[in-house]
Amino acid sequence: MDKLVVRGESSLQGPLTVSGSKNTALPLMAATLLAKGPSTITNVPDLRDVRTFSKVIRHGGPAVAFDADAHTLSVDATTIETPVAPYELVKKMRASFYMLGALLGRCGTAKVSLPGGCAWGPRPVDLHIEGMKQFGADIELDEGYVHASTPNGGLAGGTFRLEPVSVGATINLLLAAVTAQGGSKIENAAKEPDVVAFGRALQEMGAQIDGLGTRTIEVQGVDALNAGTFRNTPDRIELGTFILMAATAAEPGRPVDIHEGTHEHLGPVFKEKLAETGVDVSYGTETVTVTRPETLRPVSVETSPFPGFATDLQAQWTVLLSRTDGTATVTDTIYDDRFKHVPELQRLGMEIEVDGNTATIHGGAPLKGAKVMSTDLRAGVSLVMAGMLAEGRTDVLRVYHLDRGYEDLEDKLRGAGVSIHREAYDEFAAPDRAPAQDG
Repeated sequence: MDKLVVRGESSLQGPLTVSGSKNTALPLMAATLLAKGPSTITNVPDLRDVRTFSKVIRHGGPAVAFDADAHTLSVDATTIETPVAPYELVKKMRASFYMLGALLGRCGTAKVSLPGGCAWGPRPVDLHIEGMKQFGADIELDEGYVHASTPNGGLAGGTFRLEPVSVGATINLLLAAVTAQGGSKIENAAKEPDVVAFGRALQEMGAQIDGLGTRTIEVQGVDALNAGTFRNTPDRIELGTFILMAATAAEPGRPVDIHEGTHEHLGPVFKEKLAETGVDVSYGTETVTVTRPETLRPVSVETSPFPGFATDLQAQWTVLLSRTDGTATVTDTIYDDRFKHVPELQRLGMEIEVDGNTATIHGGAPLKGAKVMSTDLRAGVSLVMAGMLAEGRTDVLRVYHLDRGYEDLEDKLRGAGVSIHREAYDEFAAPDRAPAQDG
C-alpha cells in the first residue's frame, strides 16, 4: 500500500488549483448510458473512483476511453449488451449503484449488485429501490443483487418522497425517470450543486425536467436522449478543503490563492461560519484568496443538506477548530457515525470528545506527528491537514481512500510549499524491535 508522509515544518504558500468534481463526474458518466451514441465529458479528474466506474460501464458493453492528461472521458453507449453491474466492481464504490437507474432508463431491465463503499455510517439504498418501485419497476432482491424490470418496456412514472433527502437517490431516480412513459415527481429532492449540474446535462440531452435546485423535481419522460459533450463542474469539496488548509497552515497575513473553483457551490452557511472564525476570504470569479488571521475564533457547525454546511467538510473543520483559542463543536446530522477520524487525530495530540453525533474540540493543544490511518476519503484528508500543522513527521496510512476523491493531492500541496511525499509500505510488516539487552 501507499502512505503519505507529511512534515509540519513548512507553511502552505499556494497557489492551489481545484480539479473537476468526483460527485458530478460519476453521475454524468451514468447519464451517457441513456443515449445511443458517443458522449464526451470534459474536466474529469483522474481518480480511482472514475477508473472503477469506467470498468463498471465497460462490463455492459459500452466503450470507455479516458485521457487523464486532457481530463476527458468518452463513452460510446451505442449498444448495451449486458445490463449488469457485478459485485466484484460495485463493491468498490457506492456510486456504481447509479447503474440501476441508468440501465432501467435505457434498457428497461437491470441486474445491479448491492454496493460497498466507505466504512462508516449507515448509507442504505432502500430509498433508491422504493423510489424505483413507485415509478413502476418490478424489483426483487436475490443473492445480493437487485433484479429490476419494467412490465411494459418502460417505467410508467409516479411520485416518490425522499425521507430523508438523499443526493444519491435523487440522481438515481432522475436517471430512471427521464425516459419513463409518463410523468414523475421527486419530492424532498436534493438541491446540491452536483445534482443541479447533473440535471442540466440531462436537459441538454433532451430530458424534460423542471424544478432543479428546489425540493420538488418534476420529470416528463421522453422516448430517448441524445448524446453530446458536457463539462464537469469544479469540485466544491476540494475547494472547501483547500480554503480550510489555507486558513490553518498558511503564514498569518500571507494570502493564498485557490484557482478554478466555483465558490457559489460552497453554500452560504460555510462562508458565514468561516467569516466568524476571523479568516479573510476574497471570492473572485476564478480565484478565491484566503488570508489566515493571527488568531482563529472557535465556531461551532452543524451539517445539513445543501445549502447547509456540507458533511464532507466536517472532518476538515474539526482540524481548523483545533487551532482556535477556545472550544467549539461539530455536529453531523447527516450521518450518525462519521467520527472515525477522531481517534487518529487524538493520536496527533488533539483534544476531542465525541458524544453521539457531536464532537467537542478544545483548541490550542500542541500537535506532534505520528502514524495515523485513513478510514475514509474525508477523514484521510483531515489527517493530511493535521499533519501539516503537527511537529515532526506524520505518516498517513491507507492513502487509497484519498486517491478515490483528491486528484494529485500530494503534488498540489508540494507545489504549494508543503513538505509531503508518497511512499510504499507493507501493511502487515512486523514492527521494528528494540535491541536485546545484556543481562
